[in-house]
Amino acid sequence: MSKKQASEKQSSKRRSSKKPSKFVTLFKMLGLVRPLTSYMILAVAAGTLAYLAVQFIPVLGGYAILNGLGLDVPFAVGTIWILLPVLALVRAILRFIEQRLNHYIAFTLLALVRDRVFGALRRLCPAKLEGRDKGDLVSLITSDVELLEVFYAHTISPICIALIVETVMCIYIGTFHIGLGLLALAAFLCVGIVVPVIISGVSGNMGDKVRKHSADLSSCVLENIRGLDETIQYDVSKSRMAAMRQQSKTLLWHQNALNRLTGLNLAIANTFILVFDVLMVAAAGWLYMNGKVGFDGFLLPVLALLSSFGPVSALASLGTTLQNTVASGARVLAILEEEPETEEITGQEEVEFHGADCRKVTFGYGRENVLSNFSLSIHENQIIGIVGESGCGKSTLMKLLMRFWDVKDGRIGIVDDPVSGASGRNVVDLREINTTNLRDMQGYMTQDTEMFKDTIAGNIRIAKLDATQEEIEEACRKASVHDWIMTLPDGYETNVGELGDTLSGGERQRIGLARAFLHDAPFMLLDEPTSNLDSLNETVILKALKEEAKGKTVLLVSHRKSTMRVADTEIAM
Repeated sequence: MSKKQASEKQSSKRRSSKKPSKFVTLFKMLGLVRPLTSYMILAVAAGTLAYLAVQFIPVLGGYAILNGLGLDVPFAVGTIWILLPVLALVRAILRFIEQRLNHYIAFTLLALVRDRVFGALRRLCPAKLEGRDKGDLVSLITSDVELLEVFYAHTISPICIALIVETVMCIYIGTFHIGLGLLALAAFLCVGIVVPVIISGVSGNMGDKVRKHSADLSSCVLENIRGLDETIQYDVSKSRMAAMRQQSKTLLWHQNALNRLTGLNLAIANTFILVFDVLMVAAAGWLYMNGKVGFDGFLLPVLALLSSFGPVSALASLGTTLQNTVASGARVLAILEEEPETEEITGQEEVEFHGADCRKVTFGYGRENVLSNFSLSIHENQIIGIVGESGCGKSTLMKLLMRFWDVKDGRIGIVDDPVSGASGRNVVDLREINTTNLRDMQGYMTQDTEMFKDTIAGNIRIAKLDATQEEIEEACRKASVHDWIMTLPDGYETNVGELGDTLSGGERQRIGLARAFLHDAPFMLLDEPTSNLDSLNETVILKALKEEAKGKTVLLVSHRKSTMRVADTEIAM
């Protein structure tokens, strides 16, 4: 089993075994609102008063009718005519305030969630992300987070508003006759709770499937875009297009199934509303005919119920509309709650680099050990070359030295004081060194230099954000890339394009080496630093490395025997 396969299998197993229920997910999503609780209270208050204003407009009309019939009412006709436009205006203003607050809450929370997601990805990287599909991560950061807006802007506030408004309406209708109040309560419960729960049960995990296939389609599209050159070269565009169409059809089928359930949900809810309207007319009419209530006890409860289904109608559709939202929320929360492979260390005393030491190290991905009982002493101010077959653990050793993973058995440490201790080497375990301290003393260059959509100077400056232009140019001279950069029309301000696609592999590699020089760490870990260079450029780079590495410790991994010429010590794994 390869490292990537093992990581993917472990990640899939973790995600499937720890999948929370929908209610647990909703509860956790609700907890994210805590910083904006005051805004949520104001939104609920505004929404509640807005609904009550619009619902009592027809009720006031009922009082006007009763007044016209000569019955006693608590309002004069003039007062009613004044209240009607006032309530309409108040409804509009309060509705605007509620929507404004809800969307402010939603989009503020989306910004906070995205910030937390990027923070979580930083903590999980690289160990927990090596097996993750990059297209799936892009879908999570973009569409999954965006879908949370439905929950924060159109779910929390409406539920609270419906609970308060319908309680008020039940009490009002119940003042005429308790039976009518209970009938109204049954109507609100059926439309606002029973229907959404039933439809949610019928839909099952349809929302999860929609989000999964949406992420799969994103991955497929991203993969096809990145592989366009190979697709054209080997004339496999038809098969690649067929695969993408199949992904689209699968997503469309599941989305249509969810849409059909949404339509069924609304149909059932509207049927319940009609049935309960008829039942209210019949019940109020029967009570009036039997002298249990007056004509006002017939007219006003009917008008009140007819006008009061707005809040629960908004809840009726939640059985299906929340499917995608809950599925997206579960995916986002899973990233936020996932534990990193290595915890960040803080609060320890600062350590100075005077060498590194590996003692009886055992490590593997999954069940397969890559390193078993491995020991190595890395002395200060030396270039140590490591050679060996693919898969023997050369790159893994570097990542363990960077503490991207923790060893299973044994110990890897930094020599803090070379002249203390019984053995003459005071070794501090990596797990006891502050993470920022460790990063400052190490410079790591991978064989595949990652480039960002930025200028050449911007790509190099990530190694030292406060670096001056002179420092960047000096680092580039050490990496023998300055002269080439100066031949470009915009020099250091030349944009490298997405993923550095305007640069050759050798150019990217030399920029990666310039980063390592700019970082100026005492311990440099170079993984195949010349793999994409021709013989002439390799010679130039190795000469620069030999000259500029004085006073530094370099761990150099390469398949090329020519690269090992600069090593003071060569180790075969």
